[in-house]
Parts: sequence; C-alpha cells; structure tokens
Amino acid sequence: MKHSSIPLAQTVVAHCQAKGISNIVISPGSRNAPLTISFTENPFFNCYSIVDERCAAFFALGMAQQLRQPVAVVCTSGSALLNYYPAVTEAFYSQIPLVIISADRPSYKIDVGDGQTIRQDNVYQRHIGYSANLQQDVVHATNRIKQYRPEWISKKDILKIQQERQQYNDDELNTAINLATRELLPIHINVPFEEPLYDFLEAPSVAPDINFTESKTSAKIDFDELRNLWSRAKRKMILVGVNFPNTIQQELLDFVGMDESVLVFSETTSNLHHKNFFNSIDSVIAPIELLDDKEVLFDDLRPEILVTFGGLIVSKKIKAFLRQHPPGQHWHVGGVKANDTFFCLDIHLQCKPNEFLKELYIGNPKIESDYFPSWDKVKQTYRSKRKTYLEKIPFSDFLVFEQILRSIPDKYQLQLANSSTVRYAQLCELNPTLRVFCNRGTSGIDGSTSTAIGASQIGKEPTLLITGDLSFFYDSNALWNNYLRKDFRIIVINNGGGGIFRILPGKENTDNFETYFETKHELNASGLCETFNIEYLKADDTNSLTKILESFYEESNTSRILEIFTPRLKNDKILMDYFHFIS
Repeated sequence: MKHSSIPLAQTVVAHCQAKGISNIVISPGSRNAPLTISFTENPFFNCYSIVDERCAAFFALGMAQQLRQPVAVVCTSGSALLNYYPAVTEAFYSQIPLVIISADRPSYKIDVGDGQTIRQDNVYQRHIGYSANLQQDVVHATNRIKQYRPEWISKKDILKIQQERQQYNDDELNTAINLATRELLPIHINVPFEEPLYDFLEAPSVAPDINFTESKTSAKIDFDELRNLWSRAKRKMILVGVNFPNTIQQELLDFVGMDESVLVFSETTSNLHHKNFFNSIDSVIAPIELLDDKEVLFDDLRPEILVTFGGLIVSKKIKAFLRQHPPGQHWHVGGVKANDTFFCLDIHLQCKPNEFLKELYIGNPKIESDYFPSWDKVKQTYRSKRKTYLEKIPFSDFLVFEQILRSIPDKYQLQLANSSTVRYAQLCELNPTLRVFCNRGTSGIDGSTSTAIGASQIGKEPTLLITGDLSFFYDSNALWNNYLRKDFRIIVINNGGGGIFRILPGKENTDNFETYFETKHELNASGLCETFNIEYLKADDTNSLTKILESFYEESNTSRILEIFTPRLKNDKILMDYFHFIS
C-alpha cells in the first residue's frame, strides 16, 4: 500500500481512519497530491472524484446528512476551497459534520505572486466549528526551508522541531475531528505542503498521537416542574422543523396526537406523521390573515407553551404569527444549540425528544381541552376545500405538485430544492413512508442537486429530487460525475424563471422585474441530459404528466429527468387564490 512520503499527509489520513471518516470526496489538483495518494491507496476509504469543488462539497454534505457522521472533502490550494463555502455554511446551520481538508502552499509562498495562493488559514472563520491550521514538516524538503525560511531550523535540532510540530498537528487534528463528531459541525483542516508532492513510501513513517472525543454531560432537568407546567396548560403547541426520519418513537407521537390540549404543527421536513397532526401550517395561518376577525382567531390559536423540536422552520407564516403573538413559554428540546427563532426562548432542554415525551406522557393523566377539537375543525375544512380547489384549477405548479407527490412509490428518499419547491410541498399530503430532506440551513438554491446525488449514495432506497428550474440549472455541474445511480430520479418544475418572486410583495410586471428578479428564460434540460447520458422526459399538461408518471419510477438503464413546463404567468395567481378559497 502506498503512503505519501510527507509526514503531515500521513498524519491527516491516519487521524481520519482512526476516527472512522471513511468517505472522502476528492477534487483534482496538484498540491493535494500527497493526500490524494494516501487516501486512494488505502482500502479503508471510499473515495469519490468530483471536479467542481462546489458540487463536491454539497455531494459530501448529502452523504453526511444521511450518515449523520463526518464525511471529508479534499481540494488543492487557492480558489478551490472558496468554492466549498456555500456547503460549509449549509453544514454550519444544519449541524452536519462536514470535514474540509485543503492543501496549502508553504506560508513563505503566500502573497509573493505565486499562482493559486491565497490566505487559506481561518478562511471560514465565521461559519466553522473549528479551524485547524497545521504546521509544515521540517524533515521534508529541508533544503527549501533552508533557502526560504532558514530561521525555522538554523542552529536547531531538526528532529526535535519535527516532533514539536507533529505533536501540535496531532493536537489540532484531535480537537477538530472530535468536535465535528460531538457537536455535528463542519471543521476546516488546512495542510501546507512543500514540493516534491508525489513521492511515496510502502510503509508509514509516523505514528500519530490520536485520542477520541468525550461524551458531553447534559445538565440535570427538573421534569417534575415541567410536568406541572404542562399539566396546567390547556393550550400547547408542538412545532417540528427539520427532523431525521424515525428518530421519535411512534408510540410517543400517538400519545401527543391524542392529547386534546396540544396542536402539533409538523412540517414536510419533520418526517413525523399522525392523523391529528397539522401538516400544512400555511393552510391554517394564511386564511386567517385574510379575515376581519383575525386578531380574535390568532389569540385563540396562541399557545400557553410552545415546544419546538428539530432544525429550521420553512413556514414564514408560523414565524410571523409566533413573533406577533408570542407563547407564554417557549421550550426547545434536543440539539446542541437552540435558535431563538420567535424571540421568546425560555428553556433549551438538552435531552432527546423521546426522553422529553416519555417524561410528560408515560403514566400521566390526559388533559381535557377544546384546543385541538376546535382547530381540528379548521383543518378538516381546509382539507375538504383544498380537494375541491385542486379539482377546479388548470394545469399549474400547485396541481403538478399534488400530482407528483401522490405518484411517489413507498420508501423513496425525497430530496426537495428550496424556494417554491419546498413551500409547495408543505401544502400537499405526503406519503408517510417517504424520507424527506432539504437544505434548510441557509435555504439556498445552490447545491440541491449535488446534495441529492451525494445522499443517494447512502442506503439501498431510490432517491427522487424535486427541484425548480433555476435551482436545477444553477447546479447543473452536479451531473458531472460517475455516481448517478440508475434509480436516481429528478423532476424539474420549469416555470420559465424564479416563480417565487411573483408571489412576494413588490412584484411588478415590468421588463426590469422579469430580467432582474424573476430572471425569465427559455432553457430546457434536454441538452444537459444528452451531455450526461440521462434519459429525458417532458410534460406540459395533466394528461402527458399522468402518462409519464405511470412508468417514471420503473427500472431503467440510466437516471431519468422529467421536466414539467408550467405557465409562468398563472402560477402565482392560482396559489394566492387558494388561500382566499379556503378562507
């Protein structure tokens, strides 16, 4: 087995192997050759080659999203690691342990006019769990050090300096990787190499000092006090944002679902299901905003206690409501951090939701209340009216989403792009066997396809990505790799521009609006499919869509993309009229 002759490269690889980081996504380059050699020659690692660093980082993020374990990306020096930044911020706010390993030039070659040299240390300073800026070996390329930085080794014991640097690098690597594992945050490891870069050994020449993370002890929680407050409150709301599938026991969800004093608002990304949960939040909130007595109704909806689980919330309506009508108390349960999304956070309970719900419900009496029964009538009304509305509207984004979501086979992994895509999905019923994911950390459109392709590498179930046209074309380099599974499916809703901007305040039907906000276009995905050997299908009405969906998910020799063309100038009115109709 080949090992880079550079001790620092051996050290980084040894730490990754010891900590179980087995998935490595590599982008081509020369400066990272010592790392590339060491990772790809070691059978412990599963290595992936992706040229575009932005796509590579989101690909790795998708894998880490599914594994909930660190996945590493490796790049060369210079502008390469700047392309990782969108995925780094997504990982930071979504709490995904993405490990960035960037090769660097020696410090004495920075800012002297060499190509592909930038100031790489602490480059992600505001959006990173930890930055490990490692020290260059002095036993490698020693003559160059004598030439450029003689003060490092002049009249000193070189072996002793190397030992000191080795210990420093081991300490930094232990700190960084342990934090990524414990805190579920991205980390950056910057690794300076001097030439020669391609020499290798048959056996490693270093034995790194590796230690492992210690589990974090949680503060003791006074559940007696919480139970007392819970049992006295007649109006409680549980709001669940991004939540990994099957992490909360269904038995406990059933207890909550049958509690008359609780409303459970579960977003599409919550992966929670119960017949009594409210899975279309905007269908409750938006119609109230249109009524004359809205303040009375909002006061009736306002909870005494709000409990939140999971990650970030999609619905802007529920955020606005809870900020304007704050609950008596807000408790956030689980996670290493709690966002004060509604500006009224009282308690962060650092325990798992299962533990919290067991303490509140197992062996405790039921609470009588009219909170759920009265709002359940609202839910049943909007469900009935939504069905009626969908039967009367023409072919449009809304109708397409309802048709697509009904068509997805059981147990698919469903990846949703941001903007209109995830918001339309929030309005529709969802098959409870699906596992749903979306990059809600920063809610950007930039890496949805890359994330979905990376996520599809984990597990046996097939994956479907539903995306808008701008998201899809923006991340089209995501298709430039050898890892598209034959059962991978993409549905592109092409409404000829950024449709979400047509439903935001300030929309004007002018050339400036269409050019600079909506970004009207006439592109289609057929050329990309031909370039990347993907089967291309298209639909532009209900009949063609119905026919294609009948066989879209069947086995095939390549991945498939279905592009659905919807009317750019009608979608926004159909959506806004929906809320008027159900109000």
